[in-house]
Amino acid sequence: MTASYKDYYKILGVERTADGAAIKSAYRKLAKKYHPDVNKAPDAEARYKDINEAYEVLNDPQKRATYDQLGPDWQSASQGAGGFGGFPGGTRVDFGDAGDFSEFFRTIFGGFGGGGRTFHSSAGRRGSDVEASIELSIREAFHAPMRKTLTLRDERGSREIEVNLPRGLSDGTRLRLRGQGSPGLGGGPNGDLFVTVRFRTDPVFAVQGWDLEVKVPVAPWDAALGGTAKVPTVDGSVTVKIPAGTRGGMRLRLKGRGLPLREESLSGDLFARVEITTPQSLTPQQKELWERLRALA
Repeated sequence: MTASYKDYYKILGVERTADGAAIKSAYRKLAKKYHPDVNKAPDAEARYKDINEAYEVLNDPQKRATYDQLGPDWQSASQGAGGFGGFPGGTRVDFGDAGDFSEFFRTIFGGFGGGGRTFHSSAGRRGSDVEASIELSIREAFHAPMRKTLTLRDERGSREIEVNLPRGLSDGTRLRLRGQGSPGLGGGPNGDLFVTVRFRTDPVFAVQGWDLEVKVPVAPWDAALGGTAKVPTVDGSVTVKIPAGTRGGMRLRLKGRGLPLREESLSGDLFARVEITTPQSLTPQQKELWERLRALA
């Protein structure tokens, strides 16, 4: 099947002259908008894959130079250059947040490898890919990068594999470990191991992509008059202001207190959902004050 050209600049909504900061900013906004955990539109997952692929290329100076050199007439350029092998392929980074990249990407960059697509001799047969999953707590994902040991049982027996977990994990992140799948036949290469990250249910935080949500109890008088409240975050509690006139169900945004994104210094947000707490028992004096308040309402 012939691969179709992808305009990565158009996908991210940036000019071809955009600098790294503009590309990062555009990626962050679009990745949060179209993350499948947040956006339930039918085309959200496909858009999300395109966004990650565009960022993988445009954020890497070497890949971007290759992409810009080829341009929309990439097929003609490849024929004139004797194929894609003459173009640089970038660094080898196996991070597949929503699965494999497109045929267009793989044709130019050879997956995440480098130097374009490599064709194997028909004498050997490539081993099949293997799927596995690994469970993490939200706190573990927050403190990535890290390493975890995965115990795998397949046709190669029982084995332990060290999995490098990068920064920027979300529930459903899919990582590729090349050559860790089923063994090839007749001298063919091994298949790959795909590891899907799953978050364990957290008793405190709810997860939406890279954003977190936590319930915060607020007394009725603080909601009416304004006050402060303690809000738990992944790395400790913080004090936030409660505006006067706060209603139950309102969400207060704590910018950058969510899960880290792939890029350093970029993180999701933490939303504190207000729950107005009603006193369960009242002293005679408190009851009198509430009755006076009701009479004035």
